[in-house]
Amino acid sequence: MSSHAVKTFLARNHVPYRWYDIELDAEGQRLSQLAQATPEDLPLVLIPDGETLTSPAPLALADALGLRTTAQQPLYDVCIVGGGPAGLAAAVYAASEGLSTVVVEREGPGGQASQSAAIENYLGFPKGLTGSDLTQRAVAQVSRFGAEMVLPRDVVGLETRGPVHAVLLEGSGEVEARSIIVATGVSYRRLEAEGLDALTGRGVYYGSNASDASQCQGDDVYVVGAANSAGQAALSLARFAKRVVLIVRGPSLEQSMSLYLIERITSTENVEVRYRCEVVACRGDEHLERLTLGDRDTAEREEVAANWMFVYIGASPRTDWLGAEVVRDAKGFVVTGQDLQSPAHVEHWPLSRAPYALETSVPGVFAAGDVRLDSMKRVASAVGEGAMSVYLVHRYLATT
Repeated sequence: MSSHAVKTFLARNHVPYRWYDIELDAEGQRLSQLAQATPEDLPLVLIPDGETLTSPAPLALADALGLRTTAQQPLYDVCIVGGGPAGLAAAVYAASEGLSTVVVEREGPGGQASQSAAIENYLGFPKGLTGSDLTQRAVAQVSRFGAEMVLPRDVVGLETRGPVHAVLLEGSGEVEARSIIVATGVSYRRLEAEGLDALTGRGVYYGSNASDASQCQGDDVYVVGAANSAGQAALSLARFAKRVVLIVRGPSLEQSMSLYLIERITSTENVEVRYRCEVVACRGDEHLERLTLGDRDTAEREEVAANWMFVYIGASPRTDWLGAEVVRDAKGFVVTGQDLQSPAHVEHWPLSRAPYALETSVPGVFAAGDVRLDSMKRVASAVGEGAMSVYLVHRYLATT
């Protein structure tokens, strides 16, 4: 794991930590020397009363921190794959209603929402709240009602074994349950630009959090994207950065961003929006130093100094692991409910009864949140679908 990946993992799992840069902090240099670490060993993770980890893999780091990485029961009523807003909501409602419940999450709870600097249109929070705060509250509820959370485990397959479904975990292990809720959400699409891959995690980041914003004190920062997540990031970064430049491929923001965000962006003095613009190349020695920007209308190129770039250019669902039996559209989004009865998909539904609203083409396997075809891509709707999926799980279990 890179330094940025370690910090992101700790933050998303609400593990307090202190970060030392060995090039700037004397204490960091001292600790590195005590551990006899070489540059290849970095980052070092020092755990009180535990072993020193050198460039740890996520699973090793989770084990060292005492996080649960394996399921405790042989069979559950429901296994929820994905710990974003939809998955956490499903876990709260399922566990609180007496279902034995386990959540399998590949990174840390909260999904993309956990990285949102401000969610201002979520019902009941007139002053808004951060994605991290919402996630922490939800995880506390999940724990209070007794649902298990297994992480960081990636799911690589799904098998149906009679009345039981098995979720297969990367490496080894599996979780069996009478029903499954797929809430894996979406992952950021990769930006296509020369030199970008080598600088990812070294000044180029997909998404951002509060700690990223504070690191940009007094710098010029570039944000790529035109949706709400990009607007929220730009405003958060503007609190610390000298200037924030929002790079937008299209001619306006009105079609992709909420009006309240557009108004705030246009009224914030140190936020600049560049329309019909794209990032063509990234340059830097070990860290981002310069960007090449391209005008989409004139094809002109401009090179600018930049140490930070945060990318929000849409997302794709993570559904390959579901296999051929679970019907998806051409982009990978899961087809559910009434859509399964369309002429294009009706042959894939195996039962005489109609599929429940969020049920996939495999009876007993449901989908909620951004991973589902035609979902609203909003935190509130994901939470609603997570709750609704549990109601449908009850109906399914009552008939099996």
